Formats: sequence, C-alpha cells, structure tokens
Amino acid sequence: MQEKKADSANKNAKKANLLDHHSIKHILDESVTEIVTGHGFVEDVRLSNVRLLIGTIIIIIALVAQFYKKKFPDNRDFLIGCIVLYVVFNGLLQLIIYSKEKNAFLFTYPPKGSYTSTGLVVSSKLPRFSDNYTLIIASADPKSISAGKTVQMTKSVTQWFTKDGVLVEGLLWRDVEALMSDYAGEPKKNK
Repeated sequence: MQEKKADSANKNAKKANLLDHHSIKHILDESVTEIVTGHGFVEDVRLSNVRLLIGTIIIIIALVAQFYKKKFPDNRDFLIGCIVLYVVFNGLLQLIIYSKEKNAFLFTYPPKGSYTSTGLVVSSKLPRFSDNYTLIIASADPKSISAGKTVQMTKSVTQWFTKDGVLVEGLLWRDVEALMSDYAGEPKKNK
C-alpha cells in the first residue's frame, strides 16, 4: 500500500532538467500560478486572447497571400499589401508583448469579496547561467488607490529543487505566501 502511495507521489512530483533554465523557470512559474490562483485570484486572460487574435490575423494574412488565385506577376500589388499588413500586425504584437507583458506570466482579477479594485501582475526572471530566480508581484493598475506596493523576492533555485530536479513545493509555497503577505501588507508571522 505504501509503495502505491510513493509511486503516485513520484508521478505527481514536478521534475525539471536542472541543466535547462527554461525548464526550471517554467515549472516555477507554473507552481507560482497555482499558488496565486489558490488564494482566490482568478486569472485574467484578456491580454492572452488579444495576442491570440492578432496571431490568428497574421496567419490568415499569410495564408491569403500564399494561396491567392493569381500568380506572382499579376498579384504583385496584392502581395505588397499583404506583406505590409503582416509587418504591421507583427509589430503590433511585439509592441503588446514588450510594453504590456514584459516578463509577466500571470495577470489576475481582484479576488471576489475583496476591498481592492485591482488584480495582480506576477512576473519572474531567471537569467541564463544564473541560479537566482526573481519573483515580482505588482498591482495590475499601479495608479489605483487600492494598489499595493510592488514586492519582489530573489532566491537561488537550489533551495526549491532536490539534486534529482524534483520541486519541493512546500518550500516554494512558503516563500510565495510570504511574498503575497508582504504585498498585502500583512505582518510576518513569527515561528
């Protein structure tokens, strides 16, 4: 019976390739998303939907340019128009990613029943060739009167992963909850 529990615990464990910083960052970001949404914050997917819509428009423009009925010399002006639209929509997509999204991986609405009128923007950084993971929690509307101060935490990922690459979620959970308490302005609990 205990072997089955150990096997199911191993199957549910989040494991990363410790030599791949993208894998480590992805698992940490995914776990932080679970922690934040577990505290009553609902993910705001509007920006993702806008990005998907613009990406779909870009694909449609490329397909129309590729499969247009006339052949090249006859459709020159049409192709130039498609290329211009393709560049404009790609530029718009890059502008949204650069100016709005930055390093953010989670946008939220405020929790239901909350006195605040702003959600969270959770972003992270894990530079290449570094083990320092920086997690930043900020207000989705920093100009709002109910916006909290931006808080951040930088720790080595070696504190959250075993030597086999398994994430120790309890330690990460504790650190993220402490950061969320800092954002909310709650005093730290003495242990």
